[in-house]
Amino acid sequence: MQNKQLSAATRAYIQMTHRYLANHYERFPVAVESGQGCWVKDVDGRRYLDMFADYSVHNFGRSNSQLLMVFIDQVTKLSLCAGNFYNPFLAQLGKALAEFSGILNAKFLPGNSGAEAVEKTLKIARRWGCINKKLDKSKGEVAEIIAAFSNFHGRTMGALSLSANQHYKEGFGPFLPGIRWVKFGDAADLKRAINKNTAAFIVEPIQGEGGFIFPPDGYFKEVAKICHEENVLLILDEIPTAFARTGYNFPHEHDGITPDMIILGKALGGGLTPFSGVVVRQPVMDVLGPGSDGSTFAGNPPACRVGLEVIKMMQSGSWTKKAHQLGDYFLQSLKELDSPHIKEVRGRGLFVGVQLHPEIMAREVCGRLLEEGIMTVSAGQNVIRFTPPLVVNKIELELAVKALHRVLSKISPDAHRG
Repeated sequence: MQNKQLSAATRAYIQMTHRYLANHYERFPVAVESGQGCWVKDVDGRRYLDMFADYSVHNFGRSNSQLLMVFIDQVTKLSLCAGNFYNPFLAQLGKALAEFSGILNAKFLPGNSGAEAVEKTLKIARRWGCINKKLDKSKGEVAEIIAAFSNFHGRTMGALSLSANQHYKEGFGPFLPGIRWVKFGDAADLKRAINKNTAAFIVEPIQGEGGFIFPPDGYFKEVAKICHEENVLLILDEIPTAFARTGYNFPHEHDGITPDMIILGKALGGGLTPFSGVVVRQPVMDVLGPGSDGSTFAGNPPACRVGLEVIKMMQSGSWTKKAHQLGDYFLQSLKELDSPHIKEVRGRGLFVGVQLHPEIMAREVCGRLLEEGIMTVSAGQNVIRFTPPLVVNKIELELAVKALHRVLSKISPDAHRG
């Protein structure tokens, strides 16, 4: 979208942003003002089909009336209850999540952002490792954490410590010691990396930000077996992929495994409030005691009410069914696009990535899609992210496919060959 096409209002917000906000995002020149379902509107009244749902935050659609109702009802009654007192809403949510997760004797620790939940997870894993691995502090032994190459767990210091992407980490070190990396999708590499000090393996069921990378069949069954045999915690970061996004309540259900810890966020807050947390096996969670963790706003009553409603909605089964059916339809439609610029289309449910040839920059394609009224972003250098709200319908998915076809058809057929 060319600057000369921008309205005075949009230009003013762009200038204000550059003047008063940190330059930590590379933004598209659209000033979003409102949203409903899977459509958003900018300050000039132009509508866009939302095909990324703010990184899967709006699984149930923007401004979902069912979630709005409980949020507004609760915020007018009690908006905060400090952790020093018993919070009935958090207690109810903890019970609901523990039972819904399928983890035996699970407990829940709330947070606000996904990255905060990752930080809490690292603390739990390291304390558990120190106790259960009988580490000798006098020898400098630490509870080691294994992560996967190409991961994305957030941008806080602990989450960055898990990253192998030097671009994300440049200038922010030193980072946490005791982090090792293995190839995603290679169970044998994990087996080789484990030693007597290894406390946990933290991994995404699908690497979204890394480029919509899916593991080979059987990988997670083997990983779960290795972790069990080696007394290593299996931690799944399901922040962008839980709550029907992949056609399952939780993406690990596709692999038929049960992890020790699940990290949740994004859709848990229904797109209305920041909310995250970690569901953990009781013996592991019990390494925490009074004073070992806390967060002022985590588990606030309005967020808990929304979380409870999210679980209630999920229990109907209709959301996972819809994501599965529409995902299959959308995936097939994208695969049928006749474009020399598409290298591969990958997806599960409505978690879909279109990989372009390396010479075609996905961000530039996303910019052209905006001009077509389609809003999405890239994942890595050359993958277009398609993760629409699950309220999307076939007609709207067809709009996105046709728009992508128009955009790609305007790029020279030889462009991907350099």
